Amino acid sequence: MSALIDPEDLVHETELVWLEDIESLDYVRQSLDRLPSRKRKPPYHRDGRMVGYAVIGPDAKASAASGTFRRRVFWLLPHDRDQQPDGLYATGAPSEAVDPRTVAPKVAGYKTERSEGGPASEAMLELGRTLPKA
Repeated sequence: MSALIDPEDLVHETELVWLEDIESLDYVRQSLDRLPSRKRKPPYHRDGRMVGYAVIGPDAKASAASGTFRRRVFWLLPHDRDQQPDGLYATGAPSEAVDPRTVAPKVAGYKTERSEGGPASEAMLELGRTLPKA
């Protein structure tokens, strides 16, 4: 489980919308953002690009103070491994990163050997999962 996402913050998720093919990504960054809607594609105000977002159900209540909803957003920065494979994150991954294959509605996900840039474990090899060739 991701240390940065409290499972209580995910209880209203009904769907994850991926804007890119996650099979080609070793990791994605995830964060909980305050957003004006439950379902629509949220605005994106970071460097880099949004990779996906969560949709939350009608039982999720807006903040009384701001009228916004807490929703998960998945994103990557220009210096992440998918754009700079030999760069800062050639091995390892940012603290908010998770392997997108471990994420689901209501599930925060976690880092794997693949997301950390290391060799696949025996368990991953038995499942037929291998790291992409650099």
